[in-house]
Amino acid sequence: MAKPPVSEKLRYGRVLVKLSGEALAGAKGYGIDLDVIDPIAKDIAKTAAMGTEICLVVGGGNIYRGLMAAEGGMDRARADYMGMLATVMNALALQTAIKRVGTPARVLSAIPMPTVCEPYIRDKALDHLEKGRVVIFAGGTGNPFFTTDTAAVLRAAEMECQALFKATQVDGVYDADPVKTPDAKRYDRVSYDEVLKRDLKVMDGAAIALARDNRLPIIVFSIKSQGSLALELQGEGSSTTIDSGQGA
Repeated sequence: MAKPPVSEKLRYGRVLVKLSGEALAGAKGYGIDLDVIDPIAKDIAKTAAMGTEICLVVGGGNIYRGLMAAEGGMDRARADYMGMLATVMNALALQTAIKRVGTPARVLSAIPMPTVCEPYIRDKALDHLEKGRVVIFAGGTGNPFFTTDTAAVLRAAEMECQALFKATQVDGVYDADPVKTPDAKRYDRVSYDEVLKRDLKVMDGAAIALARDNRLPIIVFSIKSQGSLALELQGEGSSTTIDSGQGA
């Protein structure tokens, strides 16, 4: 498949999109809802067709949450490994949905399991991107005690992405939970340091610090609206940008 030309309207030529596992569960709150995955796959395919090289990192919270299991008494390292396996299941589901709409996709796992996906090798991942394939990173970092947020920033840095798009259920970063606090203030732009200082709960502290050290902007947007990713890449959506600038 020939790689499509890059549209002049796009803000970035290569990005990583971070999806939570919960986003794939939909209203069910657990498992994988195909009615939710299909629109997400179409958004990703549409964006790839515009010429953007896309990486994905997906969490596993819709299937298994290692931290919660650890709090319940399970060994933390073992619980985290189980959570990593859940991300592989989600990645395979996303791959299937993306390929179903006509866009090639590959799953690369930090935990080798060659029967179902490719092992993570940086040069291989870069080769897939350059050939126009969507690359889905699974298995977290391959190590316990690290979240998929940190894995997302790590992979974005390794892939030399120009930005990380954090897909959430709301259209940006707020100073309080907008569901519980109707008058919560949304930031158009906020600095890494302000996110850490105010404990804004966008991503874990290690992920924010790693993004800051690598000067990787994070764009927080809502995945609930069809076509939102493409709009964000064209600078037309509603979102919050986290970078080295001053907080809003």
